[in-house]
This record gives sequence, structure tokens and C-alpha cells, in this order.
Amino acid sequence: MNENPPKLPEPFKTKMVEKITLRSREEREELVEKTGYNVFMLRAEDVFIDLLTDSGTSAMSDRQWAGMIETTQAYAGSQSYYSLEKAMKDIFGFKYLVPVHQGRAAENILFSTIVSPGCYIPNNTHFDTTEANIMRNKSVPVNFVIEDAYNSTKVMPFKGNMDIKKLENFIREKTPEKIPLIMITVTNNSIGGQPVSMRNIKEVSRIAKKYGIPFFMDACRFAENCYFIKQRENGYRNKTMKEITRELFSYADGCTFSGKKEALTNIGGMLCTNNKELYEKFRNLTIVIEGFVTYGGLACRELEAMARGLYEVLDEDYQAYRHRQIEYLAKLLRDGDVPIVEPPGGHAIFVEAKKFLPHIPPEQFPAQALTVQLYIESGVRAVEIGSSCFGKVDKMGRFIPAKMELMRLAIPRRTYTDNHLRYVAECLIRMYKKRKQIRGLRRVLTAELLGHFTARFEQIN
Repeated sequence: MNENPPKLPEPFKTKMVEKITLRSREEREELVEKTGYNVFMLRAEDVFIDLLTDSGTSAMSDRQWAGMIETTQAYAGSQSYYSLEKAMKDIFGFKYLVPVHQGRAAENILFSTIVSPGCYIPNNTHFDTTEANIMRNKSVPVNFVIEDAYNSTKVMPFKGNMDIKKLENFIREKTPEKIPLIMITVTNNSIGGQPVSMRNIKEVSRIAKKYGIPFFMDACRFAENCYFIKQRENGYRNKTMKEITRELFSYADGCTFSGKKEALTNIGGMLCTNNKELYEKFRNLTIVIEGFVTYGGLACRELEAMARGLYEVLDEDYQAYRHRQIEYLAKLLRDGDVPIVEPPGGHAIFVEAKKFLPHIPPEQFPAQALTVQLYIESGVRAVEIGSSCFGKVDKMGRFIPAKMELMRLAIPRRTYTDNHLRYVAECLIRMYKKRKQIRGLRRVLTAELLGHFTARFEQIN
């Protein structure tokens, strides 16, 4: 008798719950207006389902909590530092580790050490904090993701890949002396959380070695990327997650890592390298701006939680559940005709605001308008990845919109059930049916770097 197997549930059970409250529509309208139509400025207690980010929002395991209680709190030499170092070497394979309080601190230390004014840092696609840390050091971030990444309806296994030809042509044009570092982001967050193939990483590594340029990864979501490699790339189906991860990092000279994603913790990060000379520079700067190198600006218990979380994120049952939940939300939205980036990424669903709100021009921030309206309609907080985040103003004062106008629904790990996601989908589908009523926004305040975090807007009548 041929029957389809039952859909597997989450590979864990609930041990603790947190009450969430849905404010009335009138309250939500008033609250978001007070924030200048910027959902970053909302209080968490006023949000019903929080999909602003998957960073620092994971539910930690009983093993992680136990480790946090057991470990020693010490300024220097805590056992938790050595637990993290052992896990990093075992899983990532790098020689040297500097713990930091989160990923952007690793970026700050890396770029403050390695870049000089007027140089260029290529990437498949820089995320906002990476881009800002490069620009703060008076250097130029450049993106060379494959052109197909900007086609939201095209289904490809690895839309996050670096365009190898563009990368090499750029190095020849600018000369290796002007390029102190090549980066690649796995998964590629800014264009839909799309994965990068192992083959592409090998090619980037080959080019970096050819021109004598260090190659670092932004490894925030390395495990989700490795799971995509296991599922989609020839030759990896029968390899373990750990084996794929070790190979992935073997092609790089180092990485920045936010433990708030795939160490399944609420805070923490790492800067790793194989280069002893670089490590000494990283370590010295870390002591100045983060703290001593065995705690890196963190309570030691957070290091222990990261060490344990790094192993938990490689569990294939967990990864299958994680990707299944993302696909579940994607299917609900597809069935409701809501335009999303295809195929779904590893950590979020990205709604295409240009197609959702074709009547709102880019200079009126359609992705931000959609994000605001979603909160008003449902109490759900998402985040804009569009022209507020990545738009520019040229030397003539003209506004240059972002290439893509996306609203990201980032799914915290082990936190929400399918019922929560079904509510999100139902609210978005209902909004899509009356989308012409949604109005654009006028930006009235923004900062020079990472302005979208604190920008203020007004609704256009």
C-alpha cells in the first residue's frame, strides 16, 4: 500500500512559553505614527508576531541554558572560551578565534584592520552593516551577485552566487593593490536569502589566491547554506552537515560570524582566521574596543551557549524542520498570489513590494510602506530591505532607489509555530486584495550610515 508519509512535526517540544498580545488596530495606528512610520522604533511588547529579524531571536535549548549556568564567569581564561574555541576549530576549521559581542563588531575589527581609504571590497552582496562598516573606513563596497538574482520569479538552485567574470575583470581594472579583501555572504541575505554553491565558493577562492588577496566569508547563515548544498549540489547528498561545513570554510582565509543567527543565541559573534599576523592585529584591537580576548565583550555564559548552539544547528532534523517551515509560509503566500522572491531562502520569505504595490513609486518607499501597513493590519513586524535600506543619494542630490524593493519576513529559529505563520499569510493575502488603498511614504529624517534604523517618515495623502 503506497501512502505518502505523514508530515513530520518540529523536532522538539515546548518547555517554556511567552505571552504575546495583539493590540487593537486603533492602538497600532497610533503607535506606528508616533515612531515616524518606522517599525524598528516600536516596543517589542506592542508587536504580536515579530519577524523583524532572525538575529538574536532564537529559542535556546535546554542544553544551552544548562551550559550557561554551569560555566565559570571570569575576565580571563573562562572555560567557556575554550569550549567555543574547540567548537570553532572542530566545525569551521580555522586556527584562530576572536570572540565579539555580535557580527557587526567582527566587521568593525576586520575592516578597521585591513582596509585603507579609497580601496574596494567586492562581495556577492554586502548586507547593510557590512556595507556601513566598509564605508565608515572610507572604502567602497561593490556587489557582484549574478544578474539572475534580481529576477525574483526565476527559480535557480544557487541565486546567491558571485559573478566570477565580473569579479576578475574588476580586480584587473582596479589592481589587486586596491583590493585588500574579497568577501562572500552565505546565505546571500540582501537578495532573498539565496544560497551560494560550493563550486562558486571554490572559484572565488581560486581567484583570490591567483591575485594574492585574502578571502573572507560573512558566515552568519553558514549552516542553512550548507543544507542547500546538501540538497541541491551534485556530490553532497551523502555527506554530513559537518563535512560540508568543513569543506566550505576550507576555501577561505577567515570569516565574520554573528552567533545571533546560527549559534542559536541571543548575543555573540566571532572573527576567525588562519593568518597569525592578522590574528594578532584583530586580538589587539579587540582588547581596546570589545574586551579581553577570552570574553570579547560578552558574559562568559554567552560563549558557552554559542559553543553548544554551533553543534545543534548542524543537526539535520533541525535543518529539515527549519527549511520546511520557510517553505510552508512560501506556499501559503503563493497560493494567495502574493508576489515573493523565488525560490524561498533559508531564513526568511521576501515579499516583492514593487509587484505588491505597483502604484507606489520607488521614491515613496514601497517596501517600507508595505511593512508599516502589515503592522497596522495584523500586529506583525517585518523589515524593509529596499530603498530605505539600500537607496543612495548621488553627488547632485538625486535619489537612486535600490535594485530590489523587498519586505523580509525573517523567521526566528525554534520560536513560532505553523499557526503563527498561517496568521501572517492570511493577513498578507487579505492586504493584497485591497493593496490599492496602501499609501506611499515621504522620508523626513535619515542618518548617513544605516539610516533605515532610525529614519522617520510621513504618510502621503
